[in-house]
Amino acid sequence: MNIIPNHTSFTLLEPGPVVFVTTHDGNFANIMTISWSMVMSFEPRFALTTGAWNCSYTALEQTRECTIAIPSAEQIDLVVGVGTCSGRDTDKFAKFGLTQLPGQYVKAPLIAECMANIECKVVDIIEEHHIIVLEGLAAYTADDFTQRQMLHAVGDGTFIADGAKLDRREAMASKLPQGW
Repeated sequence: MNIIPNHTSFTLLEPGPVVFVTTHDGNFANIMTISWSMVMSFEPRFALTTGAWNCSYTALEQTRECTIAIPSAEQIDLVVGVGTCSGRDTDKFAKFGLTQLPGQYVKAPLIAECMANIECKVVDIIEEHHIIVLEGLAAYTADDFTQRQMLHAVGDGTFIADGAKLDRREAMASKLPQGW
């Protein structure tokens, strides 16, 4: 085994996929790129890590809602572009030519160009760890969802796209949510 610097160990577990989180503070829609997210349960519950360093954080705190939009691997330059500019001085929807779609439950827009979107409400904010806990309210996929790859950040400026999909549904049937 090779020893690596401990401060880089997060790159071994970087969860992915890379997602966009959209917010709307009542006046302004914004997008941030997040690679620190996770599924918490089948309910559906999710968590993401962010804080006051992101422009969208105040909107998340105040409105307690957002949309998670999942870009495809082909959108890597969009992911990096959105993630390397600030909503404090940039209308990211206009700059990157993204189409806002209305959701059913939240004011935060869905992104038409993404492969999937999940409307969410904030159910908890764990400030000590910068964790936002979300409940999914509605989910949508693009017509070509199954033909698109997700993008995963390694955490060191490199990315990995999903590979082959391996089907073990029959063997795992007892552990899957009802209806799968």
